[in-house]
Amino acid sequence: MNISFLSHHVENLLKEILSFKYPADGSVRFYFKQNPKLGSKDRSCIADAVFKIIRNLTLFRSFSQSSGSDLHRSLALLGLLRDKLPIDTSQNFAQYLTQHEIEWLNHLTTIDIQSLKPITAYSIPEWLWQNLNEQYAQKAKAIAISMLKQSNLDIRVNTLKANAETAMEELYHQKIMAGYTKYAPNALRLDAKVSVHNNPLFEAGWFEIQDEGSQLLCHILNPKRGEMVVDFCAGSGGKTLALGAMMRSAGRIYAFDVDDKRLKKLKPRLARSGLSNVYSALIQHENDTPVKRLHGKIDKLMLDVPCSGIGTLRRNPDLKWRQNLHAIAELNQKQRSILQQSSKLLKIGGTLVYATCSLLKQENEDIVQEFLANNPKFKLLSVNEVLAKQNINIEGLNDEYLRLYPHIHSTDGFFAALIQRVE
Repeated sequence: MNISFLSHHVENLLKEILSFKYPADGSVRFYFKQNPKLGSKDRSCIADAVFKIIRNLTLFRSFSQSSGSDLHRSLALLGLLRDKLPIDTSQNFAQYLTQHEIEWLNHLTTIDIQSLKPITAYSIPEWLWQNLNEQYAQKAKAIAISMLKQSNLDIRVNTLKANAETAMEELYHQKIMAGYTKYAPNALRLDAKVSVHNNPLFEAGWFEIQDEGSQLLCHILNPKRGEMVVDFCAGSGGKTLALGAMMRSAGRIYAFDVDDKRLKKLKPRLARSGLSNVYSALIQHENDTPVKRLHGKIDKLMLDVPCSGIGTLRRNPDLKWRQNLHAIAELNQKQRSILQQSSKLLKIGGTLVYATCSLLKQENEDIVQEFLANNPKFKLLSVNEVLAKQNINIEGLNDEYLRLYPHIHSTDGFFAALIQRVE
């Protein structure tokens, strides 16, 4: 491991990423395009270091104060070497470090991190720690710690082309180890470092990358063959494709989104999937003409609304540094409007899933309860009952809602409510 070489690239990336103007994963991809001579191992090492730094940014910045080196150099060394401490001079990378750097890094192993303030120990913004602490009390620490870990790599097997057992066997033949997840029936979990985008099974439409929690949202909606379904904030269509497979490509699914770039990513995924019942449309807002035409006609409605993304900090750690209370208040307005306007799509007896990948009450229960208070023609159904009928039993569901947590369920953090139009 050439620390000087790797540190140089990590430092360059940090100078761009730590402004938090753009999503970190996009900045990393762009940097690698600009540096095509970097090998796959170097890219993996650099990317791992960068995301480790972002996850632990407050803690690493605190450590860097005593390094005696430039901040970006200190952060890069922590990202590259934190898991290899303590260091001795016999290690092959020690030649690239000064004696002072070795002594500084080794001293860090003597620090009791749990004795530090939570916002430092867990590298969490103060506003977010206060929010989690108020909402979850003693559970806040476990949630914060879970967000410092790397996320899983889950795939959803496309049941139009394969089943979980067959897909697992075929992956095994490629020396890719996969195992069943705990809840979603068509989900498999792979080693997080495996690259599957060029895998022949992926290209043939056997599976899509999708967190198990996201798959469970589709099972809550539970669409049937022949129904009219809308995926309102479809994005690149992960849930659209899952819903279509559950319907066996019978009936009709409308995939709506306001972001043309994201919606265009659905096209190649749709071509691989074998589905023929999906119709995508770019809309300008939640009350656009294509939406109005479907008022009162829809059986099932998926609303995975724009949110803070706090539940996805394992895979998108930069979000905690890019979000703030003002931005969340603006998101709340959008969430209320989307739920209110899109609910007009449902026919009597139809159901919708309101979902976020957030752990914050103001984006979840508060929005749902406000909607129900203002719309007496709708009622809350039990998520647990719907899932139980599909032999999906999730621990900790003690009321009508779905709440998933990384430290309990090994998924991203998700919230979902199932709402029915009754008249």
